[in-house]
Amino acid sequence: MPEISRRAFGGLVGGGAVTAVAGTAATAEAAPAERPFAARPAAASGKRPNLLVILGDDLGWADLSSYGAPHIKTPNLDRLARQGVRFTDAYSGSATCSPTRFSLYTGRFPGRTPGGLAEPIASRTQGLDPSHPTLASLLRKAGYSTALIGKWHCGWLPDYSPTKSGWDEFFGNHGGVLEYFSKLGQLGDYDLYEGDATYKDLRYYTQVLTERAVEYVGRAHDRPWLLNLNFTTPHWPWLAEGDDETGAEIAAKIRAATSQAEISNALNHYDGGSVAKYTEMVQSLDAAVGEVLAALRRSGQEEHTLVYFASDNGGERWSYLWPLSGEKFVLQEGGIRVPTIVRWPHRIDGDQVSHEPNLSPDWTATFLELAGARPDPAYPLDGTSLAGYLLKGEQPPGRDLFWRVRANRALRRGDWKYYQDEDGDDHLYDLGADLREQADLAPDRPELLAELKAAWEKIASGLLPYPD
Repeated sequence: MPEISRRAFGGLVGGGAVTAVAGTAATAEAAPAERPFAARPAAASGKRPNLLVILGDDLGWADLSSYGAPHIKTPNLDRLARQGVRFTDAYSGSATCSPTRFSLYTGRFPGRTPGGLAEPIASRTQGLDPSHPTLASLLRKAGYSTALIGKWHCGWLPDYSPTKSGWDEFFGNHGGVLEYFSKLGQLGDYDLYEGDATYKDLRYYTQVLTERAVEYVGRAHDRPWLLNLNFTTPHWPWLAEGDDETGAEIAAKIRAATSQAEISNALNHYDGGSVAKYTEMVQSLDAAVGEVLAALRRSGQEEHTLVYFASDNGGERWSYLWPLSGEKFVLQEGGIRVPTIVRWPHRIDGDQVSHEPNLSPDWTATFLELAGARPDPAYPLDGTSLAGYLLKGEQPPGRDLFWRVRANRALRRGDWKYYQDEDGDDHLYDLGADLREQADLAPDRPELLAELKAAWEKIASGLLPYPD
């Protein structure tokens, strides 16, 4: 099979096309072919958009049928893509949960703050400093109502919480993982809160979050609003609605645990899951998003609401990631390239695909600009706003995309990617020709490798060091 370029591949798997990229043909719902993104010429509107920011959890880049999955059907997210823009070269801010959330909430690299150095946060001593400006706090100053529903994963009470960091309302879990029915989390205790008080609901978590989000978007809001809707689906443990018996077995193991390691082993669910179960979980996420979008449409706010959907990092275990290499935890493409969709009917046309590389903090900067909010000059953003690109067709300023985790380093400039693996070996890939990162060009282009490595070192020198 001939090599498929990044741009050719991005067009092949979108817009309801027939895809045979992985050697398995699958026909999606018939839909108009995608066209390259172009901004819609339009007069500026004085009405600021509502912002519905939806995250899946550990959702792989190709886990949606509109991104190439041959066995997973995601009609609601595929429809969202057809109504807006599907990004092929979008990246999470890191390769694990909480660092990416730090980058999206703050618009900065995770390594700017002590809490962002945890990969991921796993104790009560770590979290997002409430004094640090966030997307929510900055939008609230600009007149927005703010809410976070779902997974926070930026610290536990009593020191850390969304309500301490700019969100008016919070309903969800503080930690990185929980059992979907009992709500027992990674510290072994109950982890479902409304505000700063526990809230009892033992139904399937995705259903509970969906109901809350439907209620929020359906309100008669008197101000523009931000809703961060953070699902835990399809993160392990591998449970779908109706799997309450398996959930009870996991909960019993958590309650009987005598160490943090035993709690983690129970939640990791290494003895469970399957491609079929994972498919069920992704499709339940799709159905949940569909319910929320239907409520938004009924509310009459759809036209003036920007919907952003992405994953917090790459997939793992049961995810469909072809043709990418790597998965969650590493900085190969499979660990950080994520499905990303943006819809805003008032200003952006549908049936479009964009190959513009972008990173989680870019969207923080974009949302702030669209909302007329200003970053705090004492905490300069690392993200670059895409507002000019989306609304006026401007090219974003040339910049490098940067990642740092304990085990890896990576930097992307155009189609070139510098990657250092866990053994400290440097690699150079041309993503335009080699999306799978198999043809290491480091021996052939030593000067370019040195240039990109130096650029990475320069950015990294301004970040906090990892603690010993």
